[in-house]
Amino acid sequence: MTTIAVLGTGIMGAPIARNLCRAGFDVRVWNRTAAKAEPLADDGATVAASPAEAADGADVLLTMLADAAAVEATVRGDDGALAALARTGDDVVWIQMSTVGLAGTDRLARLAGEHQVAYVDAPVLGTKQPAEQGALTVLAAGADELQERCAPIFEAIGKRTTWVGSDPGRASRLKLALNSWVLALTTATAEALALADGLDLDPQQFLDTIKGGPLDVDYAHVKGGAMMSGEFPPSFPLSGAVKDAGLIAEAADVAGVRMLVAEAVERQMSAAAEAGHRDEDMSAVWHAVRD
Repeated sequence: MTTIAVLGTGIMGAPIARNLCRAGFDVRVWNRTAAKAEPLADDGATVAASPAEAADGADVLLTMLADAAAVEATVRGDDGALAALARTGDDVVWIQMSTVGLAGTDRLARLAGEHQVAYVDAPVLGTKQPAEQGALTVLAAGADELQERCAPIFEAIGKRTTWVGSDPGRASRLKLALNSWVLALTTATAEALALADGLDLDPQQFLDTIKGGPLDVDYAHVKGGAMMSGEFPPSFPLSGAVKDAGLIAEAADVAGVRMLVAEAVERQMSAAAEAGHRDEDMSAVWHAVRD
C-alpha cells in the first residue's frame, strides 16, 4: 500500500487527505494547528506530531500549505519532512500542490534535488466544494516517468489532470495565469452587481440576463450569489487571493507583461482584506467595491 504524508489540512488539504483515505491509501497527516488534522483520524488517517514523523517511511509527500514560506518551514532542516523522506530510499516523490509562485517553485524544486527526491509541481484548480467532491483539476509538471505513479493519487482527488511538461515550473506558471482570470472575474462580478445596485436596479437582473448566453459563467453566479446574500463562508479565503494576486504581479514583472486589470484587482482584494474580511471568501471583495 502506498503511504502518503499530507502536510497541511486546511480548507483544501483536509478534503484531499480524506479522499485519499477513501481511495485506499495509507495516509498520514500533519497540520501546524493540530486540531485541524485530528478529525481526519475518523477517516482512517494517522495524525502525526511533526512533518518529519508524517514523512518518515512514506512513499509520497504531498504539501498543501498557505505559501512558499510555510512549505519551506515544514520540509527544511535535519528534522524536516524532506530529510525524513530521503531516509526511506530513492523511490520517493514529493507532490507540491500549494500555490507558491515562480520563485517559490524554483526554491522548492532545488530543495527536492538536494535531497534526491523526485519533485512534481502540481497546483490545483478548484476550491472547497470541488476538493470535497474529489473534483479538482490537477495541473502537473514533472519527469515523464512519474506520471503513471502519480495517476492514482490525482484520480482520487480530481476529475481531470493536465500534464504541462517535464519542467516543474510550468504547472505553477499555468496556475498563475488561471488565477489571474479567476480573481479578475470575481472582482468584475462584484463591480457589475454593485453598479447595477447603485443605478437602482436589482443586481439579480444582471445574473439572470447573462444566464445561458455567451457571457455566462457559473463562477459569476456562485460568487455573485454570495455577494447578494452578504454571506461569505470561505471557499477560497480572501487572504489567499491577496497572496496569489501578489504572485501574479511578480510573474507579470518577470514576463514583461503590463497587467493593469490584475493591478486593480490586487488593490481591491487588499482593501477588502485590510477592512477585516481576510478570513472570509474572496467574494468579500464586494466590501471594497461597495464601501
